[in-house]
Amino acid sequence: MAEPFKLLLNETVVRALGQHLRRVGGKAFDRRGFEAQALGGLDDLEFKARAMQIADALEAHLPDDFDTAAGWLESSLGPAGEGDELSGFRCADDGVAGWVIWPMSEFIARRGLAQPERALRALHAMTQRFSTEWAIRPFILQHPELLWATLLQWADDPSNHVRRLVSEGSRPRLPWGLQLKPLIADPSPTLPLLLRLQDDPSPYVRRSVANHLNDIAKDHPGVVADWLAQHLPGASAERQALLRHASRSLIKAGDARVLQAWGQGDGLKGQATLTVAPARIQLGESVELIADFKPAGKAPQALVIDYVVHHVKADGRTSPKVFKGWQLTLAPGESRMLRKRHAVKPITTRVYYPGLHRVELQVNGQVVAEAAFELRP
Repeated sequence: MAEPFKLLLNETVVRALGQHLRRVGGKAFDRRGFEAQALGGLDDLEFKARAMQIADALEAHLPDDFDTAAGWLESSLGPAGEGDELSGFRCADDGVAGWVIWPMSEFIARRGLAQPERALRALHAMTQRFSTEWAIRPFILQHPELLWATLLQWADDPSNHVRRLVSEGSRPRLPWGLQLKPLIADPSPTLPLLLRLQDDPSPYVRRSVANHLNDIAKDHPGVVADWLAQHLPGASAERQALLRHASRSLIKAGDARVLQAWGQGDGLKGQATLTVAPARIQLGESVELIADFKPAGKAPQALVIDYVVHHVKADGRTSPKVFKGWQLTLAPGESRMLRKRHAVKPITTRVYYPGLHRVELQVNGQVVAEAAFELRP
């Protein structure tokens, strides 16, 4: 079993940071006091809480002058990373890197808002040793004009880590990050950045652009549909892969324009049936979905097939949830039977209630068949 993420911020990492800050600051840095505060009760904390506690210790023990403190942190860094993957970044004898950058960049976000140009220089250096995608977000909110100009410049930076930060740090709904509500309302400030980066040579950067567009799709599906209409025709294989990943939420939701852009907007020609068995289950058990297709017509049909479970809520109403099914092309006259097992088991993000759960078979965004199962108490 993989170790919990929280263990990536551990005693070894804290002591490595203390060592390098002592190397830089000399006797002016209270290494013992810093490590005592950062490590106090650390084992009992979850991941983000660990990062915040280490940042608290940095605030307490770095110099009050922000330029000096930022300089100490920069001088403690190891060599800049060159590859796409973050997993190889570690603290070493030549400096710190990896997950320890999170609390370091948090310090910059807390103390540097009054000196944004100096703070951005520090984040530019840190993000080349790990991502500072969370720390840059308060600066976007507090100093938008400076940030859009800086990010546009960074979109041409030689470091793929800096270029990725341009996209990842400005995502409207970045996981674990401060929501950028102005961008949720209007994503247009980031579109020139994504345009500059969507054909970036680094898959690492392009993946971030895809995730950023997918974020936008949750609030402004028309923006992403327009983007596809403009940038999908004649696209390279790399750009097609990016745009496909960016379209995933809208494809799953059956957005007609997006499906049409991918040549999957036509309704099913022919017949489809859906069977769900067994008809009654209890929590923790599974049902099997059997979808049977009998196409009509003389042309192949490209199909995106999903299914929608209408979960019963506490008040008896239902709430739909789309689940991925299959993508395939049916040849003329080719019948196809597809099977999928769907587990109804306890998860942290959903409470199940007994009752009749409808299941809809959705093809290219259109419901073509329906069945149901009963969840018993």
